[in-house]
Amino acid sequence: MLALGFLLIIVSPLVGALPGPGGIFVFAAGLTLLLRNSAWVRRRYVHFKRRWPKHGAWTDWGLRRKSAKRRAQREKALAERRAAIEGD
Repeated sequence: MLALGFLLIIVSPLVGALPGPGGIFVFAAGLTLLLRNSAWVRRRYVHFKRRWPKHGAWTDWGLRRKSAKRRAQREKALAERRAAIEGD
């Protein structure tokens, strides 16, 4: 699976040259395979997210990662609590 993930990422620019958004989906599939099967890639991904949090949030959303869903729920609950406190 690891080799397939790298292959999909390498092939994505070639698929991207074809009409349509195919390269984006091929890259996302390769990245997903790598994140699920490689501790090194996960560490690099965490480093990327810490350095550029806005881009990391978009990537999480695009990959439908559980951590992004948990973070969104946590932020929504926090905003509701703040609104309840300010409303009192």
